[in-house]
Formats: sequence, structure tokens, C-alpha cells
Amino acid sequence: MTQTTPAPKRRRSLARDVGAGVVVGVESVPDGLAMGLLAGVNPLAGLYAYLFGMVGAALFTSSSFMVVQTTGAIALVVSDTGFATRPDPDRALFTLSMLTGAILLVAGLAQVGRLVRFVPTAVMTGFLTAVGVNIVLGQLANLTGYAAPYDNRVAKLIDTAIHPGQWSVASIAVGLVTIAIILALQQTRIGGIGLVIAIVAGSGLAAALNAWAGASVALIGDLVAVPNGLPRPVLPTWDDMLFLVVPAFSIALICVVQGAGVSTGLPTPDGRRPNVSRDIVAQGAGNLIAGVFQGMPVGGSMGSSSIVVAAGARTRAALFLAGACMVVVILFAAETVAYVAMPALAGLLIVIGAGAIKPARIRSVLGTGPLQTVIMAVTFVLTILIPLQFAVLVGVGLGMVMFVVQQSNRVRVRELRLSDDGGMREVDPVPWIGRGTVTVLQPYGSLFFASAPTLERQLPAISRASSGAVVILRLRGIDQIGLTTIDVLRRYAAALGEAGSTLKLVVSDKDVLTQIRASGLASAIGPDNLYEGSEWVGATVRRAYADAREEVANAR
Repeated sequence: MTQTTPAPKRRRSLARDVGAGVVVGVESVPDGLAMGLLAGVNPLAGLYAYLFGMVGAALFTSSSFMVVQTTGAIALVVSDTGFATRPDPDRALFTLSMLTGAILLVAGLAQVGRLVRFVPTAVMTGFLTAVGVNIVLGQLANLTGYAAPYDNRVAKLIDTAIHPGQWSVASIAVGLVTIAIILALQQTRIGGIGLVIAIVAGSGLAAALNAWAGASVALIGDLVAVPNGLPRPVLPTWDDMLFLVVPAFSIALICVVQGAGVSTGLPTPDGRRPNVSRDIVAQGAGNLIAGVFQGMPVGGSMGSSSIVVAAGARTRAALFLAGACMVVVILFAAETVAYVAMPALAGLLIVIGAGAIKPARIRSVLGTGPLQTVIMAVTFVLTILIPLQFAVLVGVGLGMVMFVVQQSNRVRVRELRLSDDGGMREVDPVPWIGRGTVTVLQPYGSLFFASAPTLERQLPAISRASSGAVVILRLRGIDQIGLTTIDVLRRYAAALGEAGSTLKLVVSDKDVLTQIRASGLASAIGPDNLYEGSEWVGATVRRAYADAREEVANAR
């Protein structure tokens, strides 16, 4: 028998969704314009991205409250892409959204979400911290009214600092008032609506200064004509595809990583775990739809998703209601949007940028050791100094290097002491192989190529005094072994042979056995010295140990 939700409960749920939808929809208008401003494109591209990206992705997300809109990191990649060099910059931007969407669709269907765990926290902390700094630095021109003649944001900061005489006092006043109102209302019950109040107040101050004080505070209407209708669909420009491949992959990577953090960090009404790969597909759909309707790229937004939850949403219907609210604003309040002051949007972005800097997370990485600290610092510096789309890819490369280094350093060699009563005890290995001894060694960790030097360093030393000994290397739990590691074992077996001693291998995994035989290592140590393990734990190593003791005894 199917259970139905009581009518009063459905009405309460709908009321909560309507309230949350209005909050998110109204808040998304200035926020979307601000992201377009941050990206250095037509602010309307940010507004349309917020609308169509959110609604398009909401059809597919596994996390009911996941909001897919433009984030600061995505906007900065767009800013560094260089659309001015393209024949039609606007169409190139929309093509970037569609190409990013296609990449995300393929990635989601290929279950790439499972690989997110391989992106180190140190890399993401350095990257997101630098993104926050870049957002703040990128708004200096809109806040001060002085446009520095440089592309690099650090150079802009220095040039702006040494030209205070060219700052606009009126623009700074509008920006600071907006920031003050946002900060004052952030911790109140007003929540996301506080952003709208701050933008309205800042824009009102700009209008007053322009009218009565003769100031020239820039408005959105000074830059673009704000239409009072929805955008028409467009097709991609195929000639821009090759130019956009790198930024598209960079944005897709940001979407995968940030989106995973959003989907796993949100509550779900039914208590089920979110499907990260499905949410990647949803972000792909959001980008495709945003690009078709003249929007910039989008991704999972923790800020907007948190607003949905805090506003009391009960179902994903809140996201569609938010989209409807945005449509109403675009259709009936377009002229009002044209009066939004640029320094007010800059103030909003500065607050967003400062909020992206998480001192607690930075301290956490600093406390994990020098390697993670260096990785975080290098990622931060690169993200500040080079275009963001390349910084993202370099960060991924650093993450891979960091993973290899960590895995190679996790190899540990222990010695097994076998007693006559069947006991087996682990101890630190002996520093060198003694004359006429039997030593059983057990390595732990992944024995791939990068860990081979670590394994070789930890094996007991061999000297002329190591004659007549047997070393048993037990490879239980090792499911792969690289050729570099095989070469280490070959050299170790040769050194033992020169000292008149023997190396025996106990191997449980059939693939590893095949590698050892195919590489010629089995022939080098002698077929009788290669033991195939069984399901009986310890049985094969005891057999090898008994054979070794017998060989040593016979040699004596």
C-alpha cells in the first residue's frame, strides 16, 4: 500500500519551498551579475548562467539542495581565458560553457567521481585560498575607480596602491557601505536577502552621489544594455573549440572537485548518500543549457546551496521556484537592474573572496608536515601568478606527484620471527645479514616503481660475513610489483649469491608470480626458491622457513 503525504504537510512543505525559492531567486540576481563582472564578461552572462545553469542541473542532481551556479574559481578561469582575441568573444564564452558541459557529461558517465579522493587537501587549500585572494584583487578597479594598465592581479595591486590620487572617493564609499551592510546582516535572520539589501543600498548611494555630488560612479547600464526578455538560444562556434580545450578541462576539473564537496556536504531529505558521478552529469547538463542560453560556465556552489538549506527548503522544487523568481525579475525589473552600481557588486565580490580564505583549513595543512605545506604554498603562488586554467592543471600534477611520494614513503619492511610452537612475531629488521642465519622479511605498502628505492634502503645490508645465510622475502598482500622493484630484488639476490647466500620469495598473488617468472627473476634465484602462497595464512612461509633451516644446517 502506497503511503501518501498528508495535505497539510504538503502545503507546509510547498510554503517552505516557495520561501526558499524567493530568497535564492532574489539573491541570485546581484550575485549572478557580480560573477559576470568578476569574469570580465558581460554581467548578463553571469545572470543567465545563474538562471539556466541552476534550473538545468536541478533536473538531474542526486543532492536535492545542490545549487549549480557560477563560482569564484570558475569566473577567474573565464577571466584568464582571453576571449578578446576571438572573432566573436560572446559566442566563444557560450561555446566554453557547452564544451565544459560535454566534458562533464562524459566524466560523470565514466564514474570519474570515484577519483575525486585523489586530489589532495593541500592542493585544494592552496588553490581555493589563492582564488579568494584573486577575487579580492580583481575588484580593485571597480572599487577604487582606477583601472591599472596591467593584466596580472598582483601588478594591478601595486599600481593601484601607488596611485591613490586617481582613486574615486565616491566609488570607494559605495563599495565600503555595501561591504559594511553585508557583514552586518550576515549573522541575522535575513540571511541571503541581506546581499540584495546591501546592493540596493549601495546602488542607491551611488545614484545619490551621481545626482547631487556630481560623482561618476559606474553602473551596469553604463556598460551593457539590459534587455527585458529572456535570451535566445545560440549554437557553439566550432572554430573556437581548440582554443577553449584547456580552460574547459580546467573548469570541468573545478566542477568535479568543488561539486563533490557540495554534494557530500549537504543533507538529503531521504537520508541517502549522494551520487557524486550523477552530480557531475548534472553539472554537465547545467553548463550545456547555460551555454545555449548565453550564460557562462557553472558548477556546484556551496554558498548558494547553503542558502537553500538555511532558507528552509524541503524539496528540489525550491530551485525551480528560484528560477521562476529570477525570470520575473528579468522580465519586469530589467530597468532596475541597469541602475546597480559596479562598486556595490565589487563590494559583494570582495566579501565572497574573503570568505573563501579559510584560516582553520590552512592551519590544518600546516600541521600535517612540510611536504603538504610546500605543496599548498606552491599551488597558492602559481594560482596567484599564472592564468588560472594552467594553475589548475599544475595543481593536479602536483597532487599526482604528492600521491606518488606519499605512497613510496609508506613502504615498510618488518622481520618475522617464527617460533617452534607456531607463533609468529614482527620486529624491526636486523641491520645486516649474519653468517648462517635465516631471516624472514615482510614488506608492507605498494611496491610500484617510486617505492623501489625505499624498499632497497630498508633491506638488511649484505657483507662478506653474510655467507651461508638464507633471506626469505614474503610478498603476501602485494598485488602488483613494478619492474624497478624486480630489479631491486634481482640485485639483492645477486649480492646474496656473491656472499654464498640465498634469496627465497613467498608470493601469494598470481599476477605477481607471473611477473616474477616473465622477468627472469625466478630463474635468477632458482625455481626451487620461489614459493606460491595458499589460502592457509602462514603455511607457505613456514615451509620456506623449514627448507631454509635445513639448507643452513646441511651447509654447516
